[in-house]
Amino acid sequence: MSRCLVTGGAGFIGGYLVEYLLSQGHEVTVIDNLSTGRSSNLDALSDHKNLTIRVGSITDPALLAEVMPGHDQVYHLAAAVGVKLVADDPVRTIETNIYPTELLLRLAAQGGQKFFLASTSEAYGKNEKDSWVEEDDLHFGPTSKPRWAYGCSKAIDEFLALAYHQKYGLPVVIGRFFNVVGPRQVGNYGMVIPRFVEAALRGEKLTVYDDGEQVRCFAHVSEVVRCITGLMEKDELPHRLFNIGSDTPISIRGLAEQVIEQVDPSLEIEYIAYKDAYGHDFEDVRRRVPDTSRLEQTLGFKPTMPLKEILAETIEWKRKELAESK
Repeated sequence: MSRCLVTGGAGFIGGYLVEYLLSQGHEVTVIDNLSTGRSSNLDALSDHKNLTIRVGSITDPALLAEVMPGHDQVYHLAAAVGVKLVADDPVRTIETNIYPTELLLRLAAQGGQKFFLASTSEAYGKNEKDSWVEEDDLHFGPTSKPRWAYGCSKAIDEFLALAYHQKYGLPVVIGRFFNVVGPRQVGNYGMVIPRFVEAALRGEKLTVYDDGEQVRCFAHVSEVVRCITGLMEKDELPHRLFNIGSDTPISIRGLAEQVIEQVDPSLEIEYIAYKDAYGHDFEDVRRRVPDTSRLEQTLGFKPTMPLKEILAETIEWKRKELAESK
């Protein structure tokens, strides 16, 4: 049994991770300020004897210094997330993603905790390869485009984590997430599947940006959590950085069509320009597909749940939530 600290534990991925860690008999402390996370993600666990929830921000150095001692593992998931949030408030993105990570790494180096850093496919920038390998170059756009602030800030987090591993021997694992999805995810910050599902269930048009030919991959959150914990359970790792996600691509147009097929074939797709959603200085990535060979070779598995099943499960959950809200 380990004592685990999860920052952002009330978030979408964090809630599933906390649930899994508790099911394995671990003690878990959550830090979350509930700015993008939701307390409802932990409602079913709130009375668990091995769970402690601290409502507070990772930008509070005193809180981090108080909570870190006594834990064996740190899962650092808290961050400024979502395309909309990044586009609207790049200052918050940079400050939230960099300074707390450096402090947590310093405290972990002092306390000897094993450290998982949640990173993102955004760290690749707009690399034009068909699929991205962990050692690929990072290709960011100009600093005049706010969206690159997120990928750059998480890349700095990665540099910090690897530097602490090299200098202090801190056992770190970095996971670059690719579109983690499933029940309980909300569309408030630009996440595409919950946006599509909720619109479809309300009988509305599905809004697709640009021409809909952008390519993405979608992995079920439960499989991603299994990858995170599997990597943290390894005593020896040949690498410190891993792509974590599905490697099955689909266009955003194709995704919208699958949602429509499962909910109501009479629904329509509405196309709008990026500038109307995010402003004139927004820039997107046309293709984002991970090479997951390193992950599969290390763990013996990778996320494989078919998108059709992920959508069916997500639609069922959202349909129930909408019914309860009425």
